[in-house]
Amino acid sequence: MKFKEIGKKGQEEMVGFALIVIIVSIIILVFLGFFLGNSKNQSVQSFEAESFVISSLQYSTQCADYYGYLSVTDLIFMCNSKTLCRGGEYSCSILNSTLSGILNQSWNVGEGSSVKGYALDITSNTGEVLSISKGNITRNSEGTSQPFTKGGASINIIFNIFY
Repeated sequence: MKFKEIGKKGQEEMVGFALIVIIVSIIILVFLGFFLGNSKNQSVQSFEAESFVISSLQYSTQCADYYGYLSVTDLIFMCNSKTLCRGGEYSCSILNSTLSGILNQSWNVGEGSSVKGYALDITSNTGEVLSISKGNITRNSEGTSQPFTKGGASINIIFNIFY
């Protein structure tokens, strides 16, 4: 009789220990899932870079011609052909300040951010139109290329985000 009581007591202790191990394991998994799921160090996806470039091209600038204020797309072509805005301002300087402002407002670059840097290069078939970069260039990046033409001029926009 004593042998059966000792065996049952040992089995009960083993089952209790196993339950404690299972409960602690579940709690650890929940905490890991919570902390890993809310990580602020998320990388940028390529569709975000592409959407950014496409929407930036539609932004209205301070440069005007006889028909009204120009979009960034039209201003790129004006800068490429070295044309002045209606008020006599240089189209390339307005393009530079406009795109720099959009980039600074859209992409938080720094130590606490997942974005470590960015580079925007606008080229044409005649050479470089504009180049803007900020932050660190790392090996991890997402980017997009947006080519378009107008009046015989070919423009290519290359935008990379480094994280």
